[in-house]
Amino acid sequence: MMKPQTDLNIKKPNIFLDHSVFNKAALLSVAFLIPFPTKVYADSPDASHYAFANYMGTGLYRTSGQNASVLNVPFSFLLDEADDHNLYLRMPLSLGFFNYSFDDLPSGELPESVGTMTLSPGIEYHWFVNEQATLESYVDLGYGHNFTNSSSVGIFSTGTSLVYEFEQDTYSPIWVNRLYYAAYRSSLNDSSDSFAVFQSGVDVGLGIDWQWGNQTIEPRVFVSGRWFFDTLTFINPNPNEEDISTNQTYEVGATLKFSKPLGWEVFGWDGMMVDRLGLSYQNGGGLEAWRLIFSFPI
Repeated sequence: MMKPQTDLNIKKPNIFLDHSVFNKAALLSVAFLIPFPTKVYADSPDASHYAFANYMGTGLYRTSGQNASVLNVPFSFLLDEADDHNLYLRMPLSLGFFNYSFDDLPSGELPESVGTMTLSPGIEYHWFVNEQATLESYVDLGYGHNFTNSSSVGIFSTGTSLVYEFEQDTYSPIWVNRLYYAAYRSSLNDSSDSFAVFQSGVDVGLGIDWQWGNQTIEPRVFVSGRWFFDTLTFINPNPNEEDISTNQTYEVGATLKFSKPLGWEVFGWDGMMVDRLGLSYQNGGGLEAWRLIFSFPI
């Protein structure tokens, strides 16, 4: 189907380096995810698949009576920059925890063990077409492991995006279109699955901001839709209940955008810094999600 981040010393703003697919949240973010879509049914113990953890977005998802927890550590490194392009090495890492949910957080309870791990290194290229438009492309080739049944997966993903900033100073709208694909093949009975999606959305300011110390804080809202080329099926672990299928999801949310990233650099790496804080709600075809946002939301 269809989230890296490094400060730029060129004219293009930071938003082009961080989004839900390219997984470079400026913070280590805890994501509570449904088991990932798959056509591998109940005869496979890997039916609730983790292979797409780096491409499904972040948040508290609920569907098919299932949940799991995923910690995304979105490493990314700038390899080359010029006036018309940037090149990045992507190293998104995801750790999955079973039998752990949002309800465990207030008590301070931590996961007892790691259930799954995925690492999907790749290359991402940003071409600055002009002052308004940026074309982004990436390709990943990764590996995942399920510690509960000692199975492994090979992962492939690729995608392209167009990000366009309108010349409107008051509301500074940003229009985003993304097309991406992800697939895996498992060592468990040689099962495989893939999905492709088109995503489009708009992020827009409210025409106001305020000062907090040396920060300028701008409230913004966004709306986004995802349309899947194939129906996504979420396997219900209860054989007496139907699986959940969907062809599209829609999302609406709000963020606070900071003029200067908040957080800390670690040996020159800005992965512990955020340029946004926000919350969104996503719904579609039986899928319902609340998502915490630490970066450009689309």
